[in-house]
Amino acid sequence: MTKAKKPRTIIRRLIRNWAVPVGCGLLFLFMLRFVFFFGYVPSDSMEPTLKTGSFILGTRMFGELQHGDIVVLEHENRLLVKRIAGVPGDVVIIGATNRIVPDGCYFVLGDNAEQSSDSRTWEEPFVRANKILALTFAAR
Repeated sequence: MTKAKKPRTIIRRLIRNWAVPVGCGLLFLFMLRFVFFFGYVPSDSMEPTLKTGSFILGTRMFGELQHGDIVVLEHENRLLVKRIAGVPGDVVIIGATNRIVPDGCYFVLGDNAEQSSDSRTWEEPFVRANKILALTFAAR
């Protein structure tokens, strides 16, 4: 005659069998929400650096941005991928006008100038730092 399993043993086994997968899943979701950024490039505005249809990986945790960094930003409720072309204090030429990039803002351009809607064409050409969501791991 076999002994009936104690309820505590069953509960412990369930916790042991489910704790690791559930914990890993929660950690993965946390990393996606607060550390990493996975995205898709739907247009040719960053070609030849980023091809149309490419997937990108970035980090949501970054320090000071520099010229040449490729970032994911929010502009008019859309996510865009652009390159930093001007940092605070830089003088940029927009049309025939010289303007200084304000503190806490950036001037961004697409690598494919003919196909890119970017700081050169926007009504407000400067992107506030809080609108930059991620720094990509793409090449400079």
